[in-house]
Amino acid sequence: MLPWTQLATATAPQGGALRLFRRGEEFSIRLEGGNELMNSRLGGSEEALARLALDRLADRRAPRVLIGGLGMGFTLRAALSVVPSDARLIVSEIVPELIDWASLHMGAVFGACLSDPRVEVRQGDVAMAIAEATGAFDAILLDVDNGPDGLTRAGNDALYGLVGLQSARRALTAGGVLAVWSAAPDQSFSKRLSQGGFDVREQTVRAGRTRRGPRHTIWTAVRNGT
Repeated sequence: MLPWTQLATATAPQGGALRLFRRGEEFSIRLEGGNELMNSRLGGSEEALARLALDRLADRRAPRVLIGGLGMGFTLRAALSVVPSDARLIVSEIVPELIDWASLHMGAVFGACLSDPRVEVRQGDVAMAIAEATGAFDAILLDVDNGPDGLTRAGNDALYGLVGLQSARRALTAGGVLAVWSAAPDQSFSKRLSQGGFDVREQTVRAGRTRRGPRHTIWTAVRNGT
């Protein structure tokens, strides 16, 4: 078996290091110490995040979608495959090096998605993008850290806490969808979504594109009321 080769490093938002590895055509992004955050062969649940959310907006014209976290582009590419030609997708990525890695090292993984005219990639904190918006988005897709528990950023508690969820609700249009990816289920998070003014659906999906890999959790939460 081919060995892993380290290609690049970046500083995680709360300190420590993120490391990009390659083995043949496979890529891996890991935290310092070895914990894997994402792998180019296991994007099925990130793709499901986009599909499950955008299926609930199938009749919307010119939808505006905010994606929190670029990662390896799984959610972005899945969203592009289903949104119409007049859609606008904004990707907010807090780590600038991850944006650079997409073109410098992982062009084969990302393909042409970053040059799609519907896409804009912004370097910054998605929590700030949400806090500054009012009725701006038809969908917000969050694949930030490892979900509500968070591994790399203590600040993600604010994003997934009740105040953060109420901020996301304000940023959505009426009937808009907040979709959240998580490495594990979290019953308390489902309750917070309901308390925050959402009608909640929780689903379990596989990490792989077949019935392989670990199970991950997707919440699709529709903003209720006006």
